[in-house]
Amino acid sequence: MPEPANTLLIEGSFEELAEELAQYLDNVKKTPAQQQQQQQQQQQSEEVGSSSLHGEVMRLLETNQKDEVLKRLVTTSTSLNSAPEKEFTQAYNLLVHLVRQSPNINMFLPRICANLSQPISSSPMNGAGMALSILSTIFNILQPDNDTRFHVFLAILSVVKNHGMYEVLRPQLKNLDRWIAEWESDEEDQQKLFLEIANVAEDAGEDEESYLYLLRALRTIPPNEASTPSARQLALRAVTSALSHPAHFDFQDLTALDAIQALRKSDATHWDLLEIFNAKLLDDYDDFVSSLSTTDNGNGNGNNWLESNHLSPTILRRKIRLLTLASLAANTPTRSLPYAQIAGALQIPADEVEMWVIDVVRAGLVEGKLSQLNQTFLIHRSTYRVFGERQWKEVGARLNVWRESLRNVLGVLREGREGGGRFLAGGGGGGGGGGVGDRREGIQGQVHGQGQGMMVGGGGGGGRRGGGRENNMGGGDAGYD
Repeated sequence: MPEPANTLLIEGSFEELAEELAQYLDNVKKTPAQQQQQQQQQQQSEEVGSSSLHGEVMRLLETNQKDEVLKRLVTTSTSLNSAPEKEFTQAYNLLVHLVRQSPNINMFLPRICANLSQPISSSPMNGAGMALSILSTIFNILQPDNDTRFHVFLAILSVVKNHGMYEVLRPQLKNLDRWIAEWESDEEDQQKLFLEIANVAEDAGEDEESYLYLLRALRTIPPNEASTPSARQLALRAVTSALSHPAHFDFQDLTALDAIQALRKSDATHWDLLEIFNAKLLDDYDDFVSSLSTTDNGNGNGNNWLESNHLSPTILRRKIRLLTLASLAANTPTRSLPYAQIAGALQIPADEVEMWVIDVVRAGLVEGKLSQLNQTFLIHRSTYRVFGERQWKEVGARLNVWRESLRNVLGVLREGREGGGRFLAGGGGGGGGGGVGDRREGIQGQVHGQGQGMMVGGGGGGGRRGGGRENNMGGGDAGYD
């Protein structure tokens, strides 16, 4: 919802505007024949019939009972949903303006929001946009820290969900954290809000965004409520969503939550399946499915259990293959995987290896290069599925190797500087130049051995010609004086 200045300009006193709106509501509620009959009755009598809203409002205004007037108007405002399209916005704006003048505004707005969440019968095509326009007006005229904004936003979510208008909502979600902080919403309200957004996103086909808001809802569950029925249902829904999404491969954020951990006891089968996708391989998945076949849950076929829990065996098997390949790449010390090893781990023919490697690269799990000549996959970068104590030790070991390599390189460079200094101090020529040139070649070989590609140039006399060529490639003596 855009946030312009909180201004709603309508001229007239409260009494005049309330009387005008009451008359309008009386007319909207009646058919054209009834409206004509009411006009004839009013011509015959100066008093408005006691049964009309207008009559009730006029009597209440005489005793200055403004809140009672607003109660009557708001209660009857459901009929505005059948008002002509060209009059709809003006009529609702008038009602909002009157309600805004009450010190008890929060008493009336929820009913108005509920009305706007219902279908607009007078405009099936444009009704949703018209309702969102009024709800946005209500949202924006309220102070930022007014927690009634929370209920208005829920009404907006209802309209968006019922009419598939998630793209209208998406740009505003960046403000959500700020709004929650301003409203000082408790965990229960936050969970309700996140679940509503997750539902809207799911209906719009935005499965990844829906899952992210499910996670946020799960995080609002305190540890002492992690095993409640509502927490269990939410946890199972999040597990199903994470496993079913073809492009979701990270499960550590899910397994760390208290409500998910509680599934160990309440829903052990779901927990075991989640653990397989979190850290295990294709063979473990096959064993899991086979074990389901021998239980009553599987009815002789493990896939039956998966399908009955809204899980696709095809999607799961493809995903676990990609994750298995990612684990192979991360755990291979040589950074090179033979095609035969990949084919065996993924249980696929050798001629499908390249297709699966391309898929795992597209999924962002691994980066590397295929060598058809050597029938190997050269790994440039891989993703650890689980990063625990063993992975930290591996990182520490690699850092130690790099540190030793850098020490060796620095030692070679120091020798190069010292050798270059002695040569320049002694001049050099003839056979002496050649001797220093030999030394440089030895240093150059050491540096190349460290993979740095640096060359030490210089020299004179008999060695000058060779040294000159090295200068052209390596940049001369300037860096070593």
